[in-house]
Amino acid sequence: METKTIQIRVSAEAAERFEAASDEERRKIEALLSLQLGDLTRPKRSLEEIMDSMSNYAQSEGLTPEILESILNDE
Repeated sequence: METKTIQIRVSAEAAERFEAASDEERRKIEALLSLQLGDLTRPKRSLEEIMDSMSNYAQSEGLTPEILESILNDE
């Protein structure tokens, strides 16, 4: 994975803890922050888009309205 260095502002306490961390701990923190930043900046899908995607997937897997009704009514 290609990486790029950025600067972000954090609390003084967080900066001190990061600076005091071992190299391995820093790599783990950086990986976690990278994932979180990616999630936070990724364009959000609307509920309708998510539901359409789920519906399309269910249909492609063979779920029919009849099967769904049977599952929902099963006690």
